[in-house]
Amino acid sequence: QVQVVESGGGLVQAGGSLRLSCAASGRTFSSYAMGWFRQGPRKEREFVAAISPSGDNTYYADSVKGRFTISRDNAKNTVYLQMNSLKPEDTAVYYCAVRGLIATMNVNDYHYWGQGTQVTVSS
Repeated sequence: QVQVVESGGGLVQAGGSLRLSCAASGRTFSSYAMGWFRQGPRKEREFVAAISPSGDNTYYADSVKGRFTISRDNAKNTVYLQMNSLKPEDTAVYYCAVRGLIATMNVNDYHYWGQGTQVTVSS
């Protein structure tokens, strides 16, 4: 069992920045692919970004490309999501998720999920 805990959400004005953190338990964190997803009001959960176990490969949704950056620190068992130039449409609950060796963009491929952290962007 892997426990996943997100932090760093909050309220920010449009154009501002936030950094989300996700800590995952387990000795084999460096073998996990990690993903960030979000779910806005009355919307389905959608892919935001993913990172390979080594951090060498990253993937982004078109809607966040160039504004968000995913990274990880395997020594700290933590993955980050730096969000810049935030827009009101980025408002959502952001979830961190864990799967095996291969990072994907499919929500159904991820096995362990955190409780989520709210991000609200005001206009």
